[in-house]
Amino acid sequence: MSLQIGIVGLPNVGKSTLFRALTKIAVPAENFPFCTIDPNVGVVAVPDERLAVLAQLVNTQKLVPATIEFVDIAGLVAGAHKGEGLGNQFLQHIREVDAIAEVVRVFKDDDVIHVAGSSDPVRDMGTIHFELVMADLQVVEKLLQNIEKKVRGQDKLATIEQGILQRLQKALIDGQFAHTVELTEDETEQVRKYSLLTFKPLLVVSNMTEGDMDAELPTQLQELKPVRVSAKIEAELSELPEEDAQMMMADLGMKESGLSSIIRAGYSTLNLMTYFTAGEKEVHAWTITRGMTAPQAAGKIHSDFEHKFIRAEVVAYTDFVEHDGWQGAKAAGKVRMEGKTYIVQDGDVMVFHNS
Repeated sequence: MSLQIGIVGLPNVGKSTLFRALTKIAVPAENFPFCTIDPNVGVVAVPDERLAVLAQLVNTQKLVPATIEFVDIAGLVAGAHKGEGLGNQFLQHIREVDAIAEVVRVFKDDDVIHVAGSSDPVRDMGTIHFELVMADLQVVEKLLQNIEKKVRGQDKLATIEQGILQRLQKALIDGQFAHTVELTEDETEQVRKYSLLTFKPLLVVSNMTEGDMDAELPTQLQELKPVRVSAKIEAELSELPEEDAQMMMADLGMKESGLSSIIRAGYSTLNLMTYFTAGEKEVHAWTITRGMTAPQAAGKIHSDFEHKFIRAEVVAYTDFVEHDGWQGAKAAGKVRMEGKTYIVQDGDVMVFHNS
């Protein structure tokens, strides 16, 4: 199952245009609020040049890239947590994604209506963040009410949970995101169950005009290390054949597409990496969280692989390429047998042995 990144922001900041460019799926992008009501979902292949190299070495024509799902979620407005606009429905869509990509409008265009009457990225970010915080505060306060009876009955687990919720409540009241609260590993697992919006990883996408891509951004925006893209340029690139798109990027001085930039930022934000399986049938890229063990990585292929894991043959991508595939890597002593405690590294090429 693909990881999901929800594209959110105020109406008319370029979310749907960016989504269409990223996924090449045509969705409405008319110049009025709420043109996107039901979330549009597009599955995007993760660009990775290593796939083609591995395929050539193992002599297969089938490449299976890792994927990410982008979800285009309709624009939020001030008061969304109270149901303004179509707020409650949209906030629920956000709760279902793994991470949030917040599109902030930096470009100025009098022909594109702004719901607040003018373009101000810092103000717009403040509006979105306030709505997310207030929506989470409602959830936390409801959870506190629900466990109050158990706490009065001296339920130890409920009392512990109450302490966690009270810390979250204080942070949210202070306008802080839930992820700023210091938590133990067990507490973190508990908080994940609440599906809080401000506990999700957040990456910011700064939607700019072509001539302003290197312009200085407001400090509050720059501190969030935004990915700079021009949704308009990305839309144009997505309509071109690959060769023409590469020429256009070269003319514009672009080293990579907005898609690649956002996916790299998404991987970093979600703490993800890729390992490979490579054989004559196919070369497959698998997305896992950094720090996963070999059995956990095997479980991404099939749950039985994790439970029945015995050992894994592992070779680093660079060694696999340098020695021309499995046979050469084995002859050079670069293929290792690893057990259940092995921490998988980015680019590992693996074969799993199960009972």
